[in-house]
Amino acid sequence: MNARRARGVVAALAALALTTLATACGSSGGTGTAGSSASAGGDKLAEVRLGYFPNITHSTALVGVEKGLFAKHLGGTKLTTTTFNAGPAAVEAIFSGAIDATYIGPNPAINAWAKSKGKAIKIIAGAASGGVFLVVKPEINSAEDLKGKKIATPQLGNTQDVALRYWLQEKGLKTDTKGGGDVNIVPQENSQTLQTFATGDIDGAWVPEPFASRLVQESKGKILVDERDLWPNKQFVITHLIVRQEFAAQHPEAVKQLLEGHVEANAAINADPADAAKTVNAALEKLSGKPLKQEVLDSAFKNITFTNDPIASSLLGSADHAIKVGLLQPVDLNGIYDLKPLNEVLKAQGQPEVADK
Repeated sequence: MNARRARGVVAALAALALTTLATACGSSGGTGTAGSSASAGGDKLAEVRLGYFPNITHSTALVGVEKGLFAKHLGGTKLTTTTFNAGPAAVEAIFSGAIDATYIGPNPAINAWAKSKGKAIKIIAGAASGGVFLVVKPEINSAEDLKGKKIATPQLGNTQDVALRYWLQEKGLKTDTKGGGDVNIVPQENSQTLQTFATGDIDGAWVPEPFASRLVQESKGKILVDERDLWPNKQFVITHLIVRQEFAAQHPEAVKQLLEGHVEANAAINADPADAAKTVNAALEKLSGKPLKQEVLDSAFKNITFTNDPIASSLLGSADHAIKVGLLQPVDLNGIYDLKPLNEVLKAQGQPEVADK
């Protein structure tokens, strides 16, 4: 399916959450406040303001920032970074002009596109694929065993919530948005899920790394579903890079430089995963005050593929799944991708180009 022609869908409930701004949890290299990215004279770009999350699925950003790769390619233009805890916060920062680009998950990007009627953002690169699992209590061995059980997801209508509901529907199990049906879905923050799974208040969770590995290692959980197994070639988008359309139109060279840093960061991760994991953990400790345990870091890192390909077909597929479970409303996704700058960077480096379909 071609993204230029395809009809996608958007999470109505998640879009409502877009109005609630989550608090940014920190910044480095400057402030994340709104304001002009250009110098007073307008002749030289003063800074590029980049957002990302202190998550292992955002390792492309973490490595790019910590190793100075974005700063290197931006040259004399200052890199300012802001970290966020949730997609709606990053989207609101894009809308307000507080940041120019951000790493973000698939559903928030769709929401931003829909809410702005295709005027605010473009997806300009992939970043990460995979790293999502359904972890359950050891006695659960099948979808049928989930009847009457409580399963957590990070947020009602978010990417993992949709994936769980669609998988259950395919298995003939019903759910509803109030936690009823054959399987009781309980939306809660991932940090809370670690506690509720340990205490037995929930029976499982459909969560991204590193929370899946923590549930297994810290609470003797068992992997029932590896979401990679549900997608063609075991690939689906979990993180990608979006840019403010106005910024991209005004500063195409800066966007290209940002992408050069992005591509180099992914190359560094794939060339030396152990060193990249060490860099990521140091960044997480700096941002959150606590690093991951080595065994959790190793497990989580190997379950994620870091790639420049946005895996566009999986974005459209997720949207289709969401409408089938009644959580999304139709929206035209025509034009959500602009991969030309990325492909120029990839071509210049002799790497294969990526597609928007």
